[in-house]
Amino acid sequence: MTHKFFAPCAKGLEYLLVDELKALGAENVHEALAGVHFDGSLETGYRAVLWSRLASRVLLLVKTAIVDSTEAMYEAVRAVDWLAHMTSEDTLAVDFVGQNEFINHTQFGAQKVKDGVVDQFRARGKARPSVDTSDPVLRINAHLQRDEFTLCIDLSGHPLHERGYREKAGVAPIKENLAAAMLIRARWPAIAEAGGDLVDPFCGSGTLPIEAVLMAAHIAPGLIRSDFGMNQGWLGHDDALWQRLRKDAGVQADDGIEALRSRVFGFDADGKVLQVAQENAEQAKVEDLIQFERVPLERIRKPARLEGAGPGLVIGNPPYGERLGDVESLKYVYHTLGERLLSEFDGWQAAIITSEPLLARSIGVRSHKQYALYNGALPCKLYLFDVNAAAKRHVKELETPAAAIPASASTPSDSHSDVGAESAAGHSASTPQPIAAEKPIELTVGGQAVRNRIDKNRRHLASWCKREAVSCYRVYDADLPEYAAAIDVYGDHLYLQEYQAPSTIPEDIAERRFNELVDAVRDLYQLPDEHLHVRTRARQRGLDQYEKVGEERAFFVAEEGGLKFWVNLTDYLDTGLFLDHRTTRSMVRERVKGKHFLNLFSYTGSVSVYAAHGGAASTVSVDMSKTYTHWAYRNFVLNGFDRGPHEFVQADALEWLAHCRDKFDVIFIDPPTFSNSKRMDGVFDVQRDHVDILLVALELLNPGGEIIFSNNYRRFKLDTEALAGCQIEDWSKRTLPVDFARNPRIHQCWRITPP
Repeated sequence: MTHKFFAPCAKGLEYLLVDELKALGAENVHEALAGVHFDGSLETGYRAVLWSRLASRVLLLVKTAIVDSTEAMYEAVRAVDWLAHMTSEDTLAVDFVGQNEFINHTQFGAQKVKDGVVDQFRARGKARPSVDTSDPVLRINAHLQRDEFTLCIDLSGHPLHERGYREKAGVAPIKENLAAAMLIRARWPAIAEAGGDLVDPFCGSGTLPIEAVLMAAHIAPGLIRSDFGMNQGWLGHDDALWQRLRKDAGVQADDGIEALRSRVFGFDADGKVLQVAQENAEQAKVEDLIQFERVPLERIRKPARLEGAGPGLVIGNPPYGERLGDVESLKYVYHTLGERLLSEFDGWQAAIITSEPLLARSIGVRSHKQYALYNGALPCKLYLFDVNAAAKRHVKELETPAAAIPASASTPSDSHSDVGAESAAGHSASTPQPIAAEKPIELTVGGQAVRNRIDKNRRHLASWCKREAVSCYRVYDADLPEYAAAIDVYGDHLYLQEYQAPSTIPEDIAERRFNELVDAVRDLYQLPDEHLHVRTRARQRGLDQYEKVGEERAFFVAEEGGLKFWVNLTDYLDTGLFLDHRTTRSMVRERVKGKHFLNLFSYTGSVSVYAAHGGAASTVSVDMSKTYTHWAYRNFVLNGFDRGPHEFVQADALEWLAHCRDKFDVIFIDPPTFSNSKRMDGVFDVQRDHVDILLVALELLNPGGEIIFSNNYRRFKLDTEALAGCQIEDWSKRTLPVDFARNPRIHQCWRITPP
């Protein structure tokens, strides 16, 4: 019997998946957006589940219909004989994708599909099956596009990229199917067939090396797993067929391992993450086929060649700088990689994935081919290189002073880390530097120009500060691009934070200009040195970024909006008060009188303090950091608010939200762009995860409630389709303070109310 299937995949993998499915015997194969349609027997579907390295799932089509109303969709669900697929004692889950004029919320669509299934059981005198979204017996996939409605049985269960070997991971690992796509695009199967070796200089938790071995040894990626959607109790499952296919795959794996000539090496400077990689390789049963070794990037060498071995492949997923925006400092890593390629891997192929073209150019070897891929929601490119020591470098040598080299430059791993909220002042991690006063100061021409601009801004903002009683504000924000920094005033303290300079400006010149900027500020403000705080660009080490960068404990009180806040300009990545949210905080205060208020990712609780001052009936502030949770409590005490109706929760906001049973009238959500804190499981990505947060938060609203959602990821796009039916107001301009008008992309903000 011929069935119709659909295999979803990440964008950019469709054409590769077409070739893969054809090789597995699929017929009538044609690509769609983020997936591939194909026909075949049940065996063909099972082969795709077992062997596909690229698909996210394999869906078996059971119903298509043209529907023009909710009732028509419900009847289409009822038309399927669900008793042929499950019993009353089984559990089900519904994944619903799409919308139209009568279904504008995916949760509502999933509910109607579920109703159609369970009502059929009731109509036949059977008990209704229950719902289990985590581990159901039957997972149903429903898709609605305009009036076209399809229903599928998910043969996969958990996503197919979850091979079963990666019980632990680095802080931001690539998915296994993306790693497989990188290897295919880099022609690893052909290189392995010729006996070439593979080296991953940034192996992290070992995803690329493990996938490379599975591919080279012809080991089915699904062979490691035992739990799939079709073998958990689905009544249509053919277990004899499935066991035969698994047995055949086991024989192929044994033969492939025996015939394997290639060697695979995973290098990283982080010994802890290499231990994770070793454990993952053991789970995959390929630990004897991969050599993991602790080697810093600058000491990477080509393994000794075996006789008759062909040229090898260097492939890696280095840090992108996307998390902290500090692309400039990462140029050193890519430059070093290019040096090692040219000096050690002459004649080899190389493949590097990154989201930043500037970093790819910093490698210094011309890419002969590029492929668009997505690392989660992040658009990237895979750059392919023919490594030739005689090749001309097409970028200037990077003259990176030691101070500009990130502390983690020699310890790149399978991660691109940013933990906690990004700094409002340029979103760039940095380290505080002492200032040695030199008087009198003789300013350069450039120093005088930037001094004049700061003075002009200060005088321009003076009347506004007096009228609005503002004592903490931004006076300069890279107004002259060659003087790349932000300057914030906190009463009688000044806080200077260096930005990355434009790519056209050499590092030594950028450093000199920043020093001129410091001199100009000192000359203009005549502050004592202990009131002048400077933060220069230098990345922190891995998970150390989340909180402290100093030990001065220099807290003092700043005033804003008639309230007081503890700030610290030396010890933490951020000062404790995001100045760009000044207007947002005031708007919250105006809206919460007598209402129950929730602040997710609450940081130091400044928005909650405003809510308490505005007469909120209660406030709940949730943040993962113990330091920031205590800081929030201190801010409440500073303003005379006792605990009473005000609660402070140290928890992973996503996990807490999933278990919350309280209701709120106003929910404020200002998440970090990315978070990989050691206090949480997995990795938070605001672009990927914001819909899930908002949908759950919407369920916690009292009638008439509202969500105020903000973030400062410069590439962020709100998924309005997934939030269809909700009332969405763009407040970005409304919440932009006067002193941030020169940088309208400092944050985005929306008001969201339920359908």
